[in-house]
Parts: sequence; C-alpha cells; structure tokens
Amino acid sequence: MERTLGSDSLFQDSSSNVRGHLPLQIIATLLLWKRRIISRHQLARLDERLLADAGISLYQRHAEISKPFWR
Repeated sequence: MERTLGSDSLFQDSSSNVRGHLPLQIIATLLLWKRRIISRHQLARLDERLLADAGISLYQRHAEISKPFWR
C-alpha cells in the first residue's frame, strides 16, 4: 500500500479552467481513482499483525476500504 504524504495533490491541477488541460485532468483523475482502488484492495488483504505493524486499526481499515473510489 502506498502511503506518501500528499500524493493526491500531484493529481490536482490548480489551472482547471484552462481548456487545453481538460484531457490531462481526466487522465489524472482516472489514474488517481485506479490508485485508490488498488491501495484499498491491498489494505483489505492485510492481516491484523501487518495492520498493527503499519499502525492501522481494524476500524481505520474498515473506514478506508468502505469509501467509494472517488473519495
């Protein structure tokens, strides 16, 4: 599972009103959603020991994997 500080910010462009960037924004959003889906699937497969090693409680895991991919 990828746990980098602010990794979502790499895919958020502040120039969202620029017409030429719309396709790039769509691609970036799709890649972000895909990364979230993969990360949450990996998180769901971790056992309690590995979660404890990562400092993640069962409640935190459940809360994260219950989120829709767009959040």
